Amino acid sequence: MYQRILLFTVILLVHQQALCQLCEPAYKLDPVKTSNTIEWSKFPEFKVPFTIIYEGPRFGDTQSRPLRHGFSHLAHFSGAEGSTLPVQNRAILWNSVATVDNKQPWSIYLLESPWGNDTTLYRNYWNNYLGMLANQFDNSRGTGVPRADIICLDVERMQEEDRDILRLKTDRRVPEPFLSLPDAEFLSTYKQDIRWWYSEAVRHLKSKGLDPSTKITSYSDVPVRGTWLNITANNWQDWTTNPQRTHYLMQDNSGRVGGPFYEQMDLLTPSAYYFYPYTNPLGKDYLSYLLFQVEVNRAWSDKPIVPFVWLRYHTSFSPEANQIPDFMAQATAIFPFFSGAKGLWLWESLQYERNRQENYSTYEHFIYGLYRLSEHADMFQGNYELVIPQSARDHMELRNPIWRGVVKGDRILIAAQNTYATETQETEVTVAYRNWYRTITLKGREVFLCSFDLNDIIASDETYLADARLYPNPTSEQAYMILTGVGGGEVDFTLTDVRGTVILENKYQVYPGDSRHELNLPGLAPGVYIARIAGKDKVLTRRLVIAK
Repeated sequence: MYQRILLFTVILLVHQQALCQLCEPAYKLDPVKTSNTIEWSKFPEFKVPFTIIYEGPRFGDTQSRPLRHGFSHLAHFSGAEGSTLPVQNRAILWNSVATVDNKQPWSIYLLESPWGNDTTLYRNYWNNYLGMLANQFDNSRGTGVPRADIICLDVERMQEEDRDILRLKTDRRVPEPFLSLPDAEFLSTYKQDIRWWYSEAVRHLKSKGLDPSTKITSYSDVPVRGTWLNITANNWQDWTTNPQRTHYLMQDNSGRVGGPFYEQMDLLTPSAYYFYPYTNPLGKDYLSYLLFQVEVNRAWSDKPIVPFVWLRYHTSFSPEANQIPDFMAQATAIFPFFSGAKGLWLWESLQYERNRQENYSTYEHFIYGLYRLSEHADMFQGNYELVIPQSARDHMELRNPIWRGVVKGDRILIAAQNTYATETQETEVTVAYRNWYRTITLKGREVFLCSFDLNDIIASDETYLADARLYPNPTSEQAYMILTGVGGGEVDFTLTDVRGTVILENKYQVYPGDSRHELNLPGLAPGVYIARIAGKDKVLTRRLVIAK
């Protein structure tokens, strides 16, 4: 009997070791040591099944090397690419769409008015700029219409919030007929007319004979423009169902997602630049911030999401902008596709390439992230299922490790990272899909990427309740509970006040991994309450604070 158990244990360990081999990349990165260099040639040639646009530094590359190492498009051109680069590999950023001069109301920063602009002047300006873009390429030179697979408008000229729009009623540069409108009509008129100007730029481009296969997008103009500090202000259900969370530019006149500008977009390109250094407490939310931009816009639109990312902290064009850490670069290259993104636009201001001497290993780690993803490219082709156990918004509030999965056939690909870990901290995370689960160990801030066989199911006699978390905490009215299980079953939930009076009792189902449950709280007076969560052989207690 002992020998049979020993033999079974050895077989199991060998089988698990074979599975772990799917976690180790075939190529190991040795990051560049010299300054102002990206060593493209040391990477194997590879592709990923996504739209990956390179608008980063070229450092003299004239061989279109990014296209052989994970990127599908170039947006910063070098060497003879005006003659040699195929149309399907071109992406163009149409800059300064609204900033024709400093005298047009639409172009004036902090005015950004749709009224009183010279339409003829704008169309002439657009013609000149589009002609300049067209002249980059032999097959569109002199035509006035750039030939490219993707053209992205960079407009960035509108008042964002209702309060800012209404402030224009005190600005004498706004024509008098608009100033006399009631507030509600002033708001609706401004929004409708700004949509017209944004839409007119696209209509003008198309009217010049643009190839109908060209895809159009607009930088950061998406249904939800979530900012770093407002993401946890609304719960996930509200973010994904309340039309007030969507931006008016991407709405029709009834307030629903749609309208003349949105309908002309083939792709949605939210801005996911990182604003806070990792050493800042907010900086550790970088991954939930990035994934939120993808997940919330997928909830409102079926158009492909291709976020703009930057491998520096966003300080606009400050020469002091530093590159992000290597582990952030790898995560940025891998995780968006587990939340449903269809591409990435990697942007960098050319001034850094021209004016600074620095090490670009961060870029190589981004490329390495794409390479690691390429080893599992088949998982993202054809029919596959995303596994998102917890929204990015909730991760930001709970500040817990993030994992995502992709299921295809009998395999699951897992990406995981604990963005809040120290360099040496080990974190155990239970990942699960239906009746399959594993407990994985994350080392520091590593980007875990591994494929598993869903048929390899471990029977466990461990307790099925591992952890429980209540959030938001404190709360004023609504609360949720995250249960982490390593099996299945029910738990008994009891909420009492500090005197022991039972306020709420319920049973909740536990599943492998994390499951989220809404607590239907009655109207509670401010104070401290005690939650008791009882599993099969484990009891947890948690404090819940009700604030005014």
